[in-house]
Amino acid sequence: MGLYYEDFDPARAILTRGRTVGEGDITQFAGLVGDFNPLHVDAAYCADTPYQTRIAHGPLTLAMAIGLMSQQNLIDGTTHGLLGLTWSFSAPVKIGDTIHAMVSLVSKRPTRNPARGIVVLRLEVFNQSNVSVQVGEMTLMMQRRKDAT
Repeated sequence: MGLYYEDFDPARAILTRGRTVGEGDITQFAGLVGDFNPLHVDAAYCADTPYQTRIAHGPLTLAMAIGLMSQQNLIDGTTHGLLGLTWSFSAPVKIGDTIHAMVSLVSKRPTRNPARGIVVLRLEVFNQSNVSVQVGEMTLMMQRRKDAT
């Protein structure tokens, strides 16, 4: 079970484990969402770009970061919903890069419903060279502990 609203602590930052981005990840994501931009699927095209190789879709990396956070058992079973997302993309993620995320609490507040609260989490995604590739905030509706209501 994930953390409850009351468990989120602004003094506690959590580093997720790493995950290496593979060619299959990019290919499957392109097929799933229908985004076949040559930056992601055409190696010959990419050879003449500043990246010189194919890069992962920005939303793919975002989704992987959320998955890595979920694997830390932070939100599983206690999240009522994703309410908002702001995200910035600062560097490419290439095939073979290993990403991980630093998750920290930005803010939290109770709602009118005593069974729920709102948390804002910051996720900063780094590659294997510790270069920040993405950063963003997600707003979640979280379950509160029964004894807290």
